[in-house]
Amino acid sequence: MRYRPQAWLTAVVLTGSALTAQAQDGALDYPQWRGAQRDGVAAAFAEPVSWPVGLTRQWQAETGLGYATPILVRDRVYTFGRLDTDEVIMALDADTGAIVWRTTYAAPFRDNAGVSRHGPGPKSTPLFYKGALYTLGINGVVSAVNAADGALLWRKPAEAVEPLYATALSPVADDGRVIFHLGGQNDGALTAFDATSGDVVWTWDGDGPAYASPMVAELGGVRQIVTVTQAHVVGVAADSGELLWERPFVSRSTNNSITPIVDGDDVLVTGHDLGVTRFRPRRNSDQGGWTTDTVWETAEVSMFMSNPVLSGNTLFGMSHLRSGQFFAIDAGSGATLWRTEGREATNSAVVLAGDLLFLLNNDGDLVVARTTRSGFSQVARYEVSPTATWAQPAISGNRVFIKDESNVTLWTVQ
Repeated sequence: MRYRPQAWLTAVVLTGSALTAQAQDGALDYPQWRGAQRDGVAAAFAEPVSWPVGLTRQWQAETGLGYATPILVRDRVYTFGRLDTDEVIMALDADTGAIVWRTTYAAPFRDNAGVSRHGPGPKSTPLFYKGALYTLGINGVVSAVNAADGALLWRKPAEAVEPLYATALSPVADDGRVIFHLGGQNDGALTAFDATSGDVVWTWDGDGPAYASPMVAELGGVRQIVTVTQAHVVGVAADSGELLWERPFVSRSTNNSITPIVDGDDVLVTGHDLGVTRFRPRRNSDQGGWTTDTVWETAEVSMFMSNPVLSGNTLFGMSHLRSGQFFAIDAGSGATLWRTEGREATNSAVVLAGDLLFLLNNDGDLVVARTTRSGFSQVARYEVSPTATWAQPAISGNRVFIKDESNVTLWTVQ
């Protein structure tokens, strides 16, 4: 696409009406990948009495190419994108879209046959943690900047070997550490950095990174990092990086990209043509160590790049089968409750808001549906972008922040 350098210097305010969202506080923050708990839940959304014919566009700002979700903390929206050969981190005023600060660094795109059709990224959503922003660039550069002014706190250069399709996973924080999975298929490590200094606290190099984002979980009374690698699902001790358990998990495309869902003591995983599996890691009291017990498996739905959400005892999402099917699964038994006919979209980013699902399809359509177990129930449908929308929407109150190919747009439900 053609770049217009002047466009990103000033955000375009498209309406002067006051936003109807309440003053922001912690309940309205959307500080990381898939929201406050990394589970795809919207922040404090309140359904309108009646749904409008269209959403209201408040502002739009050019933030650069890429698939990173915009995140929201109080009155700031933080974005991560690409402008020419630089990766750029921006802070925008949430009410107006005006640029508060921006910081850039050189990140020439290492094009190859595996990534050409996916674009130059970046694809990793920033993490806000204790006043700082943490990012993972398309080539594997790790950065920490001050969220107040964008000043660099520390940076780690890219690894010598990167994943075939470059990087996409989004970092997670735990107990003063920020965790990334760095490097390539056969040469990389799950790494915990001290959030303040950038010093390496621990590493686990048993398997190369995939594109799924790690989760922090308490399983069997042990705090651990649960993540999907190139060939496994693993749990490592959060304080030391010691491998606790692993389970084989190799998708057809070898680019596992779905974030695990943790439900109580169980983990739910899915991948390209791998169906959905619910399993339970547990300590083996007789032999020591850990094992994983399969609770159920199903091949009736399977997910490629669309992350599902768990609402009570029901799993909702988009299966890549039949060219894109919305579905509902009973999370207790694995039984399929319903599936749409198919050809819905190549990808859909799913957000849960009470008894509603927001389904942002890659063609720029935002579908609102009920979380029913009896069948797909559409409430409304809106066009929110003329270009592709591969990033998750960030939903806070009545505000919907949409990242398209190169812009972030604020829409409100009036």
